[in-house]
Amino acid sequence: MQVTFTHHQSAHCENGVASNLLKNSGLNISEPMVFGIGSGLFFVYLPFLKVNHAPAISYRTLPGHIFNKVANRLNLKIKRQKFSSVANANKALEENLKNNIPTGLQVGVYHLSYFPDEYRFHFNAHNLVVYGKTETDYLISDPVMETVTTLTHEEMDKVRFAKGAFAPRGQMYYPIQIPNNVDLKSAIIKGIKNTCRDMLAPMPIVGVRGIKMVSRQIRKWPKKHGVRKANHYLAQMVRMQEEIGTGGGGFRFIYAAFLQEASVVLGNEELKNISKEMTQIGDSWRDFAVEASRIYKNRSAKEDAYNAIADELLDIANREEIFFKKLKKAIS
Repeated sequence: MQVTFTHHQSAHCENGVASNLLKNSGLNISEPMVFGIGSGLFFVYLPFLKVNHAPAISYRTLPGHIFNKVANRLNLKIKRQKFSSVANANKALEENLKNNIPTGLQVGVYHLSYFPDEYRFHFNAHNLVVYGKTETDYLISDPVMETVTTLTHEEMDKVRFAKGAFAPRGQMYYPIQIPNNVDLKSAIIKGIKNTCRDMLAPMPIVGVRGIKMVSRQIRKWPKKHGVRKANHYLAQMVRMQEEIGTGGGGFRFIYAAFLQEASVVLGNEELKNISKEMTQIGDSWRDFAVEASRIYKNRSAKEDAYNAIADELLDIANREEIFFKKLKKAIS
């Protein structure tokens, strides 16, 4: 069993799955456009919640929110299902494949056999598309991979019913209705306003204020927790930023690409100009990650290394605050 589906590689899994499923249904929408309309750019610091024995930091909205907001803002209908049993989950997926419906799944990363070992850990918010099935395997389009791949039936059961935070519970989703005409302009403006609201939120753990709070915490970590634990916290932060969720530099580059596309659709030259600033901020996030990795790998030659990267992060937060205020003004 194999349905008609074209695989496109993307920078981030949820954007990629959404874009690929919509393209397959006849709505040609790019990954950056999905990310921007779906207000995927976010930041939250949750010191009271531990992930891999370190404070939780997320650079994105909750799993599923990007595609849901895109659907809402473009007036599309998506069907989402979760299951209490493996048998029912398999039956529903098989039914879709029989009906020529490529299907998005939320899965755990740990049992994805096609991932390199260093990327396989307990993280349950990865997304992929199933577009076929053989006697032994499922045919997989994972947008972060260059080409299509496969999972055995047993591996598929494991990834769909992975345990822990954000347990996917066999979740599958796919578009069921797409209007002939979509109002991109209105959707873009709503998406931008939402992101500006999130990143300029008055809460101390969210958006640019959250980034500033992390900067303050980094200065305290070595004294408060000892160097070994502080290094682990930093390593986990970089992992969430650059490896698990594309969140730091990667998300800024995607958002800059979105603003360039949006400037054409809205006929707003200012968006194109400020997109360059977002690219530069993305470069600074990458520099921060490199400098932080030198510290936790004990390769930093800087005397006061923790304060130095805290300064870098504070500078990023200040620049993002100016950027999002400017962006908010550009579309008002």
